[in-house]
Amino acid sequence: MSEHPLSSPAASKRRTPASPPDMADPHQLFDDTSSAQNRGYGAQRAPGGLGYPNTSASAQAAFLADPVSNMAMAYGSSLAAQGKELVDKNIDRFIPVTKLKYYFAVDTVYVGKKLGLLVFPYLHQDWEVQYQQDTPVAPRFDVNAPDLYIPAMAFITYILVAGLALGTQDRFSPDLLGLQASSALAWLALEVLAILLSLYLVTVNTDLTTIDLVAFLGYKYVGMIGGVLMGLLFGKTGYYLVLGWCCVSIFVFMIRTLRLKILAEAAAEGVPVRGARNQLRMYLTMAVAAAQPLLMYWLTFHLVR
Repeated sequence: MSEHPLSSPAASKRRTPASPPDMADPHQLFDDTSSAQNRGYGAQRAPGGLGYPNTSASAQAAFLADPVSNMAMAYGSSLAAQGKELVDKNIDRFIPVTKLKYYFAVDTVYVGKKLGLLVFPYLHQDWEVQYQQDTPVAPRFDVNAPDLYIPAMAFITYILVAGLALGTQDRFSPDLLGLQASSALAWLALEVLAILLSLYLVTVNTDLTTIDLVAFLGYKYVGMIGGVLMGLLFGKTGYYLVLGWCCVSIFVFMIRTLRLKILAEAAAEGVPVRGARNQLRMYLTMAVAAAQPLLMYWLTFHLVR
């Protein structure tokens, strides 16, 4: 009977084949891909050193590929910059932006006081415009200073009220409303040109500017709005009462305002009060003030039926 050699306990156990280094552990549920990703990231890293493309090299390559178009773009950019600089330098020659900012430097308190002064100018005593180092202060600090905010808003409101009045009378049309706005602007431009020509003929040295005249002449739209609204609410009786009051108020306002601009310059020049030239200046002031009520009636009487 042959004797079999006793097998050792280690030999009786089942040996598990060793897995190759590239294969995962068979007892592991998920594969570890971190090493592969790291190897892929390192393989895809750009030669720039940080993983980003080399933009300078691509830009140089693009320029070398199409140098004509790139030179044209550079020239266009330079030309646009020069044009912008030229416009910024010469814009004040055509549109006085700096001066316009002064005329719109208002606040709520100023607007309230100015509207009260336009409707009740009889109790106001001091009509002098305040100056600071030979420069008039902003309108929000002086109720006597002219502004363009109230005339501009009053003109727009006048057009809207005119459209409302035409609509209540079944006469509204865009053409008629445009005619109303253009006629009001035409009369305003005609007034400004007539006053400037008269000042030139009378040889008046005054600090009145064209923008000042537009501001003073635009204040009449406030009374026109009040007259038309009262006409819509109370008929022609309310229209004539309110418009009549506003006409007298604007007449007084213009007399007391313009005399400081026109007659005060004459006194500073040493012109006699009863001199012929001073009399012409007084007549000019009266004519400008008297033209405001006439235009207020002319531009509103057809809106009330």
